[in-house]
This record gives sequence, structure tokens and C-alpha cells, in this order.
Amino acid sequence: MSIASGVFKRLLVGRPQRSDRLGESLLPKRIALPVFASDALSSVAYATEAILLVLSVGGLSFVHYTWYAAAGVAFLMLVVVASYRQNVHAYPSGGGDYEVATSNLGQRAGVTVAAALMVDYVLTVAVSVSAGVANITSAVQSLQGHEVVLAAGLVLFIMLLNLRGVRESGTAFAIPTYGFILGVAVLIVVGLTKLATGHHLRAESANLHYVHAMHYSGFVLIFLLLRSFASGCTALTGVEAISNGVPAFRKPKSDNAATTLAMLGAISVSMFIAITSFALVSHVHVAAKPEELGLPPGAHTKTVIAQIGAAIFGGDRSLGFYYLQFTTALILVLAANTAFNGFPVLASILARDGFLPRQLHTRGDRLAFSNGILLLSGFAIVLILAFSANPNRLLNLYIIGVFVSFVNSQIGMIRHWNRNLPGEPDPARRRQMKRSRVINTIGAIVTSLVLAIVLISKFVEGAWIAIGAMAVLFMTMRGIRRHYDLVRNELYSDVDTETTLPARVHAIVLLSKLHKPAMRALAYARATRPSVLEAVTVNVEQDETLALELEWERRGVPVPLKVLDSPYREITRTVVDYIRSIRRNSPRDVITVFIPEYVVGHWWEHLLHNQSALRLKGRLLFSPGVMVVSVPWQLKSSIGVADRFDQDPDPTPVIKL
Repeated sequence: MSIASGVFKRLLVGRPQRSDRLGESLLPKRIALPVFASDALSSVAYATEAILLVLSVGGLSFVHYTWYAAAGVAFLMLVVVASYRQNVHAYPSGGGDYEVATSNLGQRAGVTVAAALMVDYVLTVAVSVSAGVANITSAVQSLQGHEVVLAAGLVLFIMLLNLRGVRESGTAFAIPTYGFILGVAVLIVVGLTKLATGHHLRAESANLHYVHAMHYSGFVLIFLLLRSFASGCTALTGVEAISNGVPAFRKPKSDNAATTLAMLGAISVSMFIAITSFALVSHVHVAAKPEELGLPPGAHTKTVIAQIGAAIFGGDRSLGFYYLQFTTALILVLAANTAFNGFPVLASILARDGFLPRQLHTRGDRLAFSNGILLLSGFAIVLILAFSANPNRLLNLYIIGVFVSFVNSQIGMIRHWNRNLPGEPDPARRRQMKRSRVINTIGAIVTSLVLAIVLISKFVEGAWIAIGAMAVLFMTMRGIRRHYDLVRNELYSDVDTETTLPARVHAIVLLSKLHKPAMRALAYARATRPSVLEAVTVNVEQDETLALELEWERRGVPVPLKVLDSPYREITRTVVDYIRSIRRNSPRDVITVFIPEYVVGHWWEHLLHNQSALRLKGRLLFSPGVMVVSVPWQLKSSIGVADRFDQDPDPTPVIKL
């Protein structure tokens, strides 16, 4: 990395932080709530709309069924929150559903949960940002048609905030989250006041009618109701993020995480029920296509929460309407931060356990898991581009993963309590454990039923894509773990046999000219006192080779010079073949190859020199019994570069031939 790029990185990300400052980045509850729960809080902005969109195929006669779906979603939210409060107390290390499933159901279940969660985190970013952009274009219609660019840009912005560190991103996201809660609270108060004083709330779509409504009955009607309930379950996404992020809380971590969960449940359910009620009272009508409401094709319709805001605050030009739309768009966009805090932590744990590349386990300069943040951003942008930032299309892929993790987690918690109850001598603790087991049992039953409903109702509409992605990720993680296991077994089995000394050390100094780097390499090779030492050059240009031999004799270098013929002027293969011939004749010997190199200080100087040393080292790395030693010679242009690098510990200088 060059000095200029290092400076640019510092401007974007900030100065590195010492590892001993990790405790300073831990979050209090007031910051943890917007950091980890913004996804679940923001989903109330589109959960009601998701229910209404499904029921719209049946026309006005089906709208009253919204109450049943909404009541089911609210009940499910309370059950899941109560269940996860048990999880954070039992498993405070931050593994969340992955750790619960792995510890109690085995490795395959754990990897299944991890794959499901990672897919769902990516979808959380794509859906939240796309929904936020949809609300922005509802208020600013001139931005319509630029949704993809806006969504991708917002993902990059959130990525940058998270790269600066969890505490800084949490502070940045706290204001919009609490601003949204305040906006909905004012909406509820003003709406109830108007209803209590005899005002009639009427949405702008109240006069529209469904022109292609169809009649359903029997099993088809039941299936439609189940689909609407499954769509409304998007309100539950993000609940699991708190159990994955317990290590980011201040002490006592488990208690603070459990309290934050309870706050999340109470606020989310209250806002969801209120918005659904106002949508029905004000006669909000929505449909997947504007033609279904008698509107011309391509006509733009406002979101449900935008129509409610306009009805309660007195039109789409009122200050209250703009405030609600602004904070709704902000929290929907920033709700992606839930995934940006959950995904990197989970990826780090999986990398620690060998299921993902080790690079995802370490923290970056700002004590954030930078590689995980970058990976999540890349996948989310790909989804946004593939689905044109359309939240309704993305919602069909959503929530499958989160309910897969819900079910496995709750079943794992039941097994956890069953295993620990017999050995618990404290009667009070036993009663608490039994109570927790009952809560987790209810959670397992309810979430299993919901998972079945979601799979059946959403499979053909796009859920199969999410399931396929989970399967691919599952196989990939298993393959990575298998690779790491094979490497570990190969590196650590029969370690004692590798300590046997070689019969001889055969040292070779590669050179083309007798200059200062070559003389340093020869001197260093002699200082190592090998059993055999020789200098080797490849005869590419006859005149240059002859000049080298004459200079060798003139200087009286006390090392034999061997010239390798190369009729086709190929250096790398000629050297490798010679070294392998030595290995064949003396298999117990170790060959040490010394390569003189000079170091330049400017990026453009790298372009002026060939990469023969790099190619040669790459080939020799695959030759058993061969050690490669680089002997650097620093040119004047490189003087002072090391001092500049010392100011920024991140960049690594590049040495080339």
C-alpha cells in the first residue's frame, strides 16, 4: 500500500486504535438499542404494508383479515423476544443461535444456522436500504428512477460508518432511531386525539377500489391468510442480532442485552399494532401493481406509513408528514446497521472455528471486523443490483433464514435445559431453569409452525433462491473446515520426525551480474556456512555471461560459478530443473536458494523492473526440500520510506527484483 493510499484510508476510517481500548468501544443500553434493534424497530414501517399487499388480491372484503395476521405477528414477536432473553443469559459469548445449535444439536445444525443467518443478514441490508429509498422517493418524486444508485450509495455510506468502529457508528445511528420512535409516538398521540374528538382519518387511497379482486374460500382462503401472516413476519427480523452481539454490551452483558430485548419487544409491538390500526381506520388501499387500483401503469403510490402520516398530520405538505417520512427513510436505511453489527461478529466466530477464512476473525484498525463489513457490503450491493432495489421483490426472499435459526435455537435451548437441570442443586435456580424451558418450548413450537408456513407460502415466489444460497453457503463452510482440518493434521502429525537434521545444506546464490546486491548475497550465504555453496547464472546472452565469468575471475570470488545453458532463453524453468536434479541425486539434502533483490522507493519504479524473482520464488515454493532466502539491497530512492511507513503501521512495502 502506498503512502497516499494510507493517508486516504486514514481520512475515511480514522486513526488506528490500540487493542487495549476495546473496552471503550462497548455499548451502553441507550446506544445498543439503535445499534442492534434498528432492524426490528424499522420493520414496522413495511410489515403492515406486506400484509395488505397479500390480502389485496381479494379486494376490500379481505382487508378486515389484516387484524388476524397482525395479531399473530404481535404474539409471535412477544414469544420470540421472551425466548431470546433466555438465550442471552445462557450463552453470553456472542455466538447466538450458532453457538446454541452447535453446542446442543451438533456441528451440522450449527453450520445450518450460520448459513441461514448470514444469508438473512445480507437480505436485511438489501431490504432495509431498498425500503428506505422507496420512502425517500415517496416524499421526493424527482428521485424516482434512481433507486438502484441511491441504494448502493447508501450501503457504501453505512459501510464507511461501521469501518470507523462500532461506538462511532452507534452514536451516529442513535439519533435517527430515537427520532423515528418519537415520530411514530407523535403520530399515535395525534391520531388518537383526532379520533377521540370526532375527526375522520382518510388516506389518499381510500377512494380507490380494487378492479381485479378475486373471490377465495376454503383452503385457498386459508392459504392466502397464511401468506399474509408470513409476509407480516418480516417484523421479527433483527431480533436475533442482540443475542449475537452480547459481547458488544457493557457489563453486566447478559442483563443489559436482556433488557434491550425487552425494550425492543415492547416498542416494536406497540408501533406495529398502532400503524396497522391507523391503516385500517384510514382505509389505506395498496396493491402490487397500480393497475389493480384503477391507476395508469407506472403510477407512483405512496407507502402505507406515508399515507397514514398524510392522513393524520393534515396532508403531504405538512411538517409532521415530512418529519415522519424523513425519519422513516433514515431508520430504514440505517436498519442495515443491525446486520453490519451481527454479520461481522458471526463471521469472526465462524472463522475462529474454521468454517470461514481466518482473515474474517481479526479486527481492523478501528477494532471493528473490517473484512466482514466489506464482505457484507459487497453481497448486499449485488442483491440490490439484481433486484433493482425493489423491496417487494426482495421481501419474498426474506425471513426464511431467520426462522431457520429461530427453530434450531429454541430446540437447542430445550436440550440445554434438559442437560443442565439434573445437576443443578439450587431449588430456586431449578425453578428458573424449568420456567426458561417452558418459554423455549413454546418458542420452538410457534417458530416451527411459522417456518412451515413461510416455506409453503413463499417458496415459489422467491424463497427458493434464499434456500439455495443457504445450501451453497453450508457446503462452502463445510469445505473450508475440511480444508483447515486436513492442513492441521498434516502440519501437526508426527512433528518429532520433522526435527531430524538434513544430511547437508546445499546453498545456491542466483545472480546475473556481479553487482552490490549479488556480493551481499554471496557474503550472507557464506556466513551461513552451508555444506556446499555455489553461484548459479543462466546463459541467456552469451556476451553478458562471458563478461560475468571474466569479472568473476578478476575479483577472485571464493565461490564456484556454475553456468546453466538455456537455448530458449528461459530462466525460471532452467533454474528449477537444475535444483530438482540436485534433490533427485541427494534426497536428504536441503537446498537453500539465495536471491539478491533491490528495493525501490516509488511506485512507478516498480514498473521499470521485471518480476523474474517473484516468478522464480513462486515456482520454488512448490519444490519440497527447497528454502528461498531474499537478500534485499535498498536503493537511494527507498531511503526514508521505512520512516514514513512507521507513521502508519498498516502498509507493507513491496520488494521486487
